[in-house]
Parts: sequence; structure tokens; C-alpha cells
Amino acid sequence: MAVEELLVDSLKELVEAELKEFHWHLKNAYHKCISKSEMEKADIFDTVDKMVACFGPEEAVKVMVDIMRKMKQNNLAEQLENEHKQAQAEGNKKTSVPVGELQNVLKTHKDNMKRKAKYIFEGNKENDTDLMAVYTELFITEGDMEDVNQEHEILKIDDVFKNKKTHNKPIKCNDIFTELRKNNEKKIVLTKGVAGIGKTVCVHKFILDWAEGESNQDIDCVFLLPFRELNVIQDKEFNLHELLLKFYPELKDQEKSKLYKECKLAFIFDGLDESRLPLNFKSETLNTVEEKASVDVLFTSLVKGNLLTSAHVWVTSRPAAANQIPPRNVGLFTEVQGFTDQQKELYFRKRITDETQASRIISHIKMSRSLYIMCHIPVFCWITATVLQDILNGNNAENISTTLTEMYIHFLLIQMNIKSQKYDEQEERERIKHLHLNRELILKLAKLAFEQLKKENIVFYEEDLKECGIDVSKDTEFTGMIAEIFKMEDGLYKTKVFCFVHLSVQEFLAAVHVNVTLHDLTKRATEKAIQSKRGHLDLFLRFLMGISLESSQNLLKGLITHTEDTTETIRQTTEYIKQVQNKNITDETSVNLFYCLLELKDHSLYEEIQSYLSSDGHPGRDLSSSMCTVLTYVLLMSEKVLDEFNPKRFTSSSNYKRLIPAMRCCRKALFDNCDFDETCCETVSSALQSTNSHLTELDLSNNHLQDSGVKLITDGLKSPHCRLNILRFDIHIH
Repeated sequence: MAVEELLVDSLKELVEAELKEFHWHLKNAYHKCISKSEMEKADIFDTVDKMVACFGPEEAVKVMVDIMRKMKQNNLAEQLENEHKQAQAEGNKKTSVPVGELQNVLKTHKDNMKRKAKYIFEGNKENDTDLMAVYTELFITEGDMEDVNQEHEILKIDDVFKNKKTHNKPIKCNDIFTELRKNNEKKIVLTKGVAGIGKTVCVHKFILDWAEGESNQDIDCVFLLPFRELNVIQDKEFNLHELLLKFYPELKDQEKSKLYKECKLAFIFDGLDESRLPLNFKSETLNTVEEKASVDVLFTSLVKGNLLTSAHVWVTSRPAAANQIPPRNVGLFTEVQGFTDQQKELYFRKRITDETQASRIISHIKMSRSLYIMCHIPVFCWITATVLQDILNGNNAENISTTLTEMYIHFLLIQMNIKSQKYDEQEERERIKHLHLNRELILKLAKLAFEQLKKENIVFYEEDLKECGIDVSKDTEFTGMIAEIFKMEDGLYKTKVFCFVHLSVQEFLAAVHVNVTLHDLTKRATEKAIQSKRGHLDLFLRFLMGISLESSQNLLKGLITHTEDTTETIRQTTEYIKQVQNKNITDETSVNLFYCLLELKDHSLYEEIQSYLSSDGHPGRDLSSSMCTVLTYVLLMSEKVLDEFNPKRFTSSSNYKRLIPAMRCCRKALFDNCDFDETCCETVSSALQSTNSHLTELDLSNNHLQDSGVKLITDGLKSPHCRLNILRFDIHIH
């Protein structure tokens, strides 16, 4: 049975009132594609025709199932799903796949894509991991392009403080093109996310599910084009078909007109942040697949929609590079936010088969808030699991890592196999020789990490390695433990492409490279990190601080030969950081410097903040604006709930607004006489709507909220998550 017939049969089951409700959901959820006027007089057949025209046959089924479930018509939804699956299995579904020779080629291509997507790199080049064995659903949300180029790379301060509504709509990776079709004016999906957050894993999951016939079957052909490989051919000219043949030679004998005119195509460009292409969206534009141009012109022509107007394009990028795509070309903007707390735990239980050990590791991570927060990044979860399993398996629970730096030092030592084991004389000589070679290469890699971090490069080529004394021709250098931290991939024309397994590993090794523990160095590094709006040096700075500790240097004795007493340096550094904390710095810088102190195992600032939160008396000084940010952050990141929160005890009136987000971590918040205006009310409203809010009493009296501010607060009160019982504020009747 055709898809259209299935949809018609489902709608026939609805009575007139239910059909009206269906139209209401349809026009409200998909108003950019289906207008209110079109639905007013639409009968069942008009409705189905419009849905298929708007979404395509396969997506129309998904849309109808989704709306049926919203209407509590679960039986109808399940029936439609089952009948559609049965029709697919019988080969009766209506698709755009042409018959004959092209169909065979497309099947070969789909099989090849399945092999490409089935495995992911997880620390061992010789034994890549089956994607589905460790895959844990990631938290992906819909957002917008506003201020994307100003976003901080690591610390999501705005999300933590404001709980923005634009970040609340979750999207599954398989549904991105479904969401895109709701705005059918544009065809580009842009997905951002920090390094290691799971962007490439999402791409692999999308391709694997498509290749296995699980989703997106209205798409005939998916092309994955990583920027790290496009870099290699950036100086050459191709037409689009010639470019695709470089990656997918199985298309060689195809008649181009059929592939590009009769098939529905999707292009995935992974890793825009790794691109070295001179992207210029004001340059020439191609309109046909026969025209030749450079790779960057082919890419920009696809994105602008001039080349293959019916094709879908998906681009992934770290936040800092995402602004290279003009917002006017983006139809859907999404963000991979990594693991939620529940997903973190699920990952560890899938990754660690011993249930007792998994529970113990999860418990330890939760005790260290810094580690726990970082674990929203999947690659960091993998590093953490590797380290903690090794420590617990060796019965060294007393040496379990407590700082980020210690975690990475242990990770490096595990890969270098520096352990106290018993060897015979011959084995010991071989081991020492092996460790010496490893040490030499690690130091070269550390230099590479530092030099490329300065250039903000995270993908390297042979010439980059040669500058740091690394001989690429020696394959032995990239086996064993090196393969655990440094990836080598074969690109086009037998070109080798290199990168560290995660940006944080590069940042850690860069810190090892500059480990001259002088106060001037840490001071200069701190100043450089503060100047960076994107925070690309923040983790490097934290690692640099952590490595300067004597305990860290003792752990690294197998790698670094120069150590010194850094007690005075650390004292000067902590004092300098505390001085900076009292200055006018950004929220992200405030929080990162706080983490730097924790890496130095200086908990005085943390203890001072706790005294503000626990003491009934005044702790002795007003908090600076920077320290107010840290106090709010600590409160939001902890599980502590205050009975009463009064910002007037902590600081002056100029900083009260910084403390608003903290109200959701207390039962009673006294924000009366705080000189608030309507601009504060969005943050107040978000706090009221927060799923983890504990607020039951709020005093906002004697402020200047205005009508617009009161309306925002009223919206917050309507949320099902709002627990407020008592609200005080002034109403001025004109």
C-alpha cells in the first residue's frame, strides 16, 4: 500500500472534532511549511497531499505518528507505524530510488557507507570500537545563530545561569532533516559542539541507521566529506562528480544526469573547525554539476543552495568556527550538548561491564564536581573510565585521581605502560628501551601540541610533524601506546592526516611542553587565557597549573627530567589568581580561574564561598562581581539547597543581578530592594521554570519590574516545574 493511502486511512479513523485537533497541531508545529488558511477548509485528502508535498512520503508518516501521539491516539499511531514498516518490508513503499544499474550502484554505496560508519575510534587504532556497543544517546538541542562566534569553547555559563528556552527542545540525530523541512526555505543544517562532544559520533549513527534501513529512507544517497580530507585537495579544481569520485569510486561508471536529477542526496561535511579552505561566500557560485572550481567554491555553492537545490547539506563544527557559515543560509541550527547526568551514568555502565566497579567509579566521579561536569563530554568519559579502571584493578584506590591534571597524567602513564611490574633481565632491557623511545616521541608530540595550539590547529599534516622532529616514515612510531593518544588516518592521495584523540589531550601535552615552573610563565599564560574570548587556552592553563605541583612532577618522572621545588611559585601564582578574581573579568574567566586554584589544590576560595553560604554572620568582605559569579556557579553545580538566600549579605547592589540564577538553589529568596528592572525578569522566569528548582518563596518587592517584567514572571509561574507558593512584588495601578 502506498504511503498516501496509509495516511488517508489513518485520518479516516478520526471524527470531525479530532480531525480539527489534528489540523491545529499540524499548523502550529509546522507553521513555516503549512499555513493556517490551508488547513481551515482542508479535507482528509487535501491534508495528506499537503503533508506529502511538504515533508516527503517517509517524513509525512513520522509527522502523523507524532501528532497522533500528542492527541493520545496511541493505537492509531502504532497501527500506522506497523503498517508502514510492513509496506517497506514488502518493497511496496514509494521512494525516489530509480531502478536498474543505478540502483545497484546505490546499494554498493550504501554497503560501503555502512562499513565506514559501523566502527568508531576509541583509543585503539588496531581495534576500533563497534559503534553500537558503546553508543549512548546524546543530548542535542535546537538553537539559533545569535552570537555563535562569541561562544566560549568549554564553559557554558549562559546555559548554566539562564537555562535558556532556546536550548530546551531536544532533537534526535536521525530527525535533523525532518526538523529542517519544517522551514523549507533553506536546506542547510549546522550543528555545533565543543571538541569531543560527539558530533562525529552523531554523524556515524545517522549514516549507520540510514545504511541499515532504519531511518531516512527517503534519502537515496548520503555522502560523508570530512574537512580534514578536503584540506588535502584544496588547491585542485573539480566538478562535483569528480570530487565525489575521489571519496567514492563506486560512482565511477554512473550516468551523472540520473544520479543528480533523479536521486535525493544528502551531503555531510564533518569538522568545519578543521578546515583550512579559504571559504568566501561572496565569491563565484556554481549552478551545475559540470562546472569546475576549487573545493571551497564547490562547498560554498552547495551551502548557498545554487548547486543541487534539492539536496540536503549537514555541516558540523566547533563553536568558534561555526560563524563561517552565514546565518542567512542556515535552515536549522542545532547543538550537541553531550551527556546529561543520566546519560553519563548509562555510558559508564555500558563501557564498564563489571557492575560493582562501574558503580564505584560513578560514585567517585560524582564526588569531584570538576570531573563530573567535564564528563558531559563523551571522550572525557572514555579517558576517565580508562584511568579509574586501571587504578581500581591495581588495588590503588588510595591513589585515585582528584584533579583534572592528575587524571590526564595517569592516562598518559597508562599508555606509556609505566608500572611497577616484575620482568626478567631481557624483558627489563627491552622495557627500558621501549620507554626511552616512547619518552622521546611523547616530548616531540608535546612540542607539536603546543606549536599547533598557538595556531588553533587541531588537525595536522606531515609537514607540521616534521617541524617538530617527528619522522612520519617510521610506522613503528605510531603503534602501541602512541595509537592510544595520537590518531593517524589515511587521506586522499595516500596523504596522512593526524590529530590527538581529543583536544584536551593536545592541551595537556602542550602544558607538559612548557613545564618551566616560573611565576612569570604562569602569569603570562593566565593573561593570555583571559584575553581569549573563546577560551581556547583555558584547559591548557588548568593543566599548566596542575603540572607545576610536586605531586604531578613525581608522577611524571618517567617523562620529564627537570623538576624543582615549586612551593614559592605556587604561592605566588595562587595570590595572583586571587587578585585577578577581584577585577572586572568575564564570567567564564572567573570560573576557569576558580578551577585553576582547585588544580593547584588550593581550596581557600572554595571554603570562603562556603562560609558565605553557610554562615549567618557577614564573612568579612563584600564579594566582587567576579566572585559573585563563582559563588553562583558553585551553588548551581553543587547539590546544596539553602533554606534562605539573601544577596544583600554578600555584596553591593551593583552585583545583585549576577546572583539571580542562584535563587533556584534555595527554598526562600529575598531579592527585595535590589534595584531590579524588567531586564532581570527573563532570568527570574527561567529560574522558576527550571526542572531542578527548589524555590517555594520569592520576595521581589520594591523593584522596578514594569508590566513586561511581570508578564515574564507570570509565564514562569505557569510552568509545571514551578514550585512557588509565596510571591511578593509591587503592583502599580495607573
